[in-house]
Amino acid sequence: MAHKVRVAAAVATVMIAVPLVIAAVVAVFRDDSGSASVAEAPATGRVRVEVLNAAGRAGLAREATRRLRARGFDVVYFGNAAEFGRDSSVVLDRVGDLRTARSVAGALGIRNVASEPDSSRLLEVSVVLGTDWPPVEKSANQGLGARIQALIRRARGASDEAPRESGR
Repeated sequence: MAHKVRVAAAVATVMIAVPLVIAAVVAVFRDDSGSASVAEAPATGRVRVEVLNAAGRAGLAREATRRLRARGFDVVYFGNAAEFGRDSSVVLDRVGDLRTARSVAGALGIRNVASEPDSSRLLEVSVVLGTDWPPVEKSANQGLGARIQALIRRARGASDEAPRESGR
């Protein structure tokens, strides 16, 4: 009898916890790009960005442009870089404002940020996409599986600690 009660308690806990965990995971990981990043354009004003595909994969600059515009950045140009074959992506500050460049990098999941001011360009930031973009992101399902296993272990531990019935 005690075993049936423990099993029923564990099943009930999982049935309640799983939808809550799924809802929480979806809320955390949901955005237009499938990325967990929540970086947005600074509220201080317009950030003009160019996006250059240096990887040579079709549609790469267009996808980055879509992600940036969804976060409020003003992509004034996107297209191919002068040369293809670049391995790592980089975000270049063009006006001496690394904070703005970092916000663009955060929106795209790019870690490399450098300052290369260029007053001949009429923009604040250049994005040069390499073959490493888009970044490989941890799947929400992988995290969900680990969380569900932890909940099951916790439920089992709680039911094992419950007072045992004595008597028949």
